[in-house]
Amino acid sequence: MQFTVVITGGSKGIGLALVDKFLRQGFKVIVVSRSIGQLGALESEFPEELTLLQFDLSDKRAVLACADAITQISPKINVLINNAGVFLPGSIAQEDAESFELQMALNLNAPYYLTKRLLPHLTEAANAYIFNICSTASEVAYTNGASYCISKHALLGLTKVLRAELLQQGIAVSAVMPGATLTDSWQGTDLPESRFISTSAIANAIYMAWENRKTMVMERITLRPILGDI
Repeated sequence: MQFTVVITGGSKGIGLALVDKFLRQGFKVIVVSRSIGQLGALESEFPEELTLLQFDLSDKRAVLACADAITQISPKINVLINNAGVFLPGSIAQEDAESFELQMALNLNAPYYLTKRLLPHLTEAANAYIFNICSTASEVAYTNGASYCISKHALLGLTKVLRAELLQQGIAVSAVMPGATLTDSWQGTDLPESRFISTSAIANAIYMAWENRKTMVMERITLRPILGDI
């Protein structure tokens, strides 16, 4: 039996590592991204298993259209990974309204509306799993990350509610909370790689949770660099 996973924001960073991991484990992977990004090599290697849907998930209408496109491809969904997100630095006093609205739209609203629309199709799959890529910023606020922290705190709240609501249906829900991860966001840093989590390590942790879904759920997967937070 081939399982289906939907991964948003899968063209780079953590999302790309997740796409690679699930493809190599034999999944049918539906990726949602605004662009092909770094997916070209995987598309060539897995032409039958990988499907790319190009949508801007900061637009609610696009989120709903995306959900409809996903269900046309696969009526049954085994895993949903809400990974798409954006970080724009700034303080509440200084950031503009557009910065707040974009981060809330992509980091919170998109997972809410996409999950809501896909829930019937997750319910049809035995032992389905939802992963929301939160952040250590979901628990610890910091300066110069106002709307990002707000949106990620809210995403953790959404994850807790989903866990409670879906408990009796056997659908597992995890909040994945990575600390500093070696992605394009840190491009140009002088810090060594040892101060960061690798994207593949995060993908491995998520896959481990999926593998053990029949007997347990990892409600919070908190991941930090081995040497601690930056």
